[in-house]
Amino acid sequence: MNPLISAAELVAQEGHVIVVDVRHDLNDPTAGLLGYASGHLPQAVFLSVDEDLSGEATALNGGRHPLPSPENFIARLNEIGGTDETLFIAYDDSGGAFAARFWWLCRWVGHLKVGVLNGGLKAWTAAGGLLQADEPLKGSNPGPKRAGKIAIRPSLSPRWNLDAMEAWVATGSPREIALVLDARSLERYRGDQEPFDPVAGHIPGAFCRPSSANLDAEGYFKPASQLREEFEQLLQGQEPTEVIHSCGSGITACHNLLAMEAAGLTGSSLYPGSWSEWCAASHRPVAVG
Repeated sequence: MNPLISAAELVAQEGHVIVVDVRHDLNDPTAGLLGYASGHLPQAVFLSVDEDLSGEATALNGGRHPLPSPENFIARLNEIGGTDETLFIAYDDSGGAFAARFWWLCRWVGHLKVGVLNGGLKAWTAAGGLLQADEPLKGSNPGPKRAGKIAIRPSLSPRWNLDAMEAWVATGSPREIALVLDARSLERYRGDQEPFDPVAGHIPGAFCRPSSANLDAEGYFKPASQLREEFEQLLQGQEPTEVIHSCGSGITACHNLLAMEAAGLTGSSLYPGSWSEWCAASHRPVAVG
């Protein structure tokens, strides 16, 4: 299925659909829940990027937003009423960055029926959709309480870990092995500024593809044909399965991955720890410029 869903397509959906609000602000962890309380899509459930879409940092799962365990993420989906037949549609107000993380996680645990509302909250209201306001509820996932059952299946989302990235850099970051795309802004990639992590720069050998480049001036994903042309210019004949997506903490990298999938360039991988994991140890090389 096309991972990008318009507001009109959302309204027309039949079957069991759960809409998930994953709004978030990296500078204000409370902003997402407050935004949900002030107005959200009818019957939408709120999931927290920090608490539900992330897990505990370990030696094998680092960075500012480590992956949750598959079991914990599935438990969250079950708590909000998910089943194997459920179509999850995620939205945010950040161009789809956090919704893309939810999309990737669902595929990571083997649930293919998941999409992202193209244009997010703005698209819904622009199409005449009404918002529902609720008082903030305790807990990380307020909204309609349901019960569901989703089975963990083989992952549909390949990923690289820190060991693989270290080995790639140690051998000279060979392009014939992998093309690493960094989804952060050009300023952060070059090391001109770094608002979140203690070290500025990028993983040696990585190329910059800001996730913002996936969107048009109105905040919608560009047409699939345009995205395909832009990414093929970066790939230069390389297979999509050899692309590794990175960013600051494994969030906006999912946006680039989603854009490639929407463009028909399937099978690329995520490096979840991304720059925040890479720069956490002083012995790892850092590139600037």
